[in-house]
Amino acid sequence: MTTIQNILFVCVENAGRSQIAEAFFKKFATKKFNVISAGTTPSFQLNPMVVKAMNEIGFDMTDQQPKLLSNIMIQNSLKTINMGCMDKESCPSLFVKDVLDWNISDPKEKSIEEVRKIRDQIKTEVMNLIDSLEKDN
Repeated sequence: MTTIQNILFVCVENAGRSQIAEAFFKKFATKKFNVISAGTTPSFQLNPMVVKAMNEIGFDMTDQQPKLLSNIMIQNSLKTINMGCMDKESCPSLFVKDVLDWNISDPKEKSIEEVRKIRDQIKTEVMNLIDSLEKDN
């Protein structure tokens, strides 16, 4: 029996980057992995520009909610990916050892064109991560 392994995407607010990464990972990764995203200080809702940019390419994120990062999530994850930090005091990489840091710009208060670039960059990173995980497992 194959064990399903957890992949965790983290950022500060869990309102944009980590949510995008979670959506792409769910769509493109095999069923050997479970994915979740969370934030150290989650926002009340997803960034509307992120929801719009993802909707443009067929991802409905209207029901997604930001989640609070917990120690259980960290401990139970094969890989933890930090999307980047806008707020150094609550940066997830301060709380997580062995974190992979992608250092992706925060889409907060960015134009739709900038959010599309961030979305596409995250998709590329997620696809590379999936390839790497598939080779290792």
